[in-house]
Amino acid sequence: MVALLAEEDGEVLTIPSVAARAGVHATTLYRRWGSIADLLGDVASSRFSGANDEIVVPDTGNLRDDLRQWAAGVAADLADPDVLLLMRATIGAGESGGCLCRGDRMEQLEAMLERERERGGEPPEAEHTADILLAPLYFRAVFTETPGAPAWARSLVDNLA
Repeated sequence: MVALLAEEDGEVLTIPSVAARAGVHATTLYRRWGSIADLLGDVASSRFSGANDEIVVPDTGNLRDDLRQWAAGVAADLADPDVLLLMRATIGAGESGGCLCRGDRMEQLEAMLERERERGGEPPEAEHTADILLAPLYFRAVFTETPGAPAWARSLVDNLA
């Protein structure tokens, strides 16, 4: 899929073009996914979830360090050219789910925050944490030519109140 996105060179990706590349009839893909946005969503989900759908998040024993390590990993992931192609295509497909794997990222955040609660801490709310950490990372990846560097991503954690 990523190779096809790169070859399209800015052209709109379509179910027929994917079907032709896969050597199947477009109806087969329409029956399974219904739209290019649904197909891209599944590709994105499979790209970012583990083989057994386990959420792997840092566990340093300290929430701030966990978040720093996690944010740096997200930044590195978003700097990958294949990830950028997939993310931009998914967003370009015009579906509200286009923000690549937000659900997975939120589950990862919530897992870290819940672990902190279990340790007796009072972590920030998940949405607030996403606003501080994920929003700038995704903004840079989508709207600028320079995705956020891991060191910069780690520094975003200092903005959490």
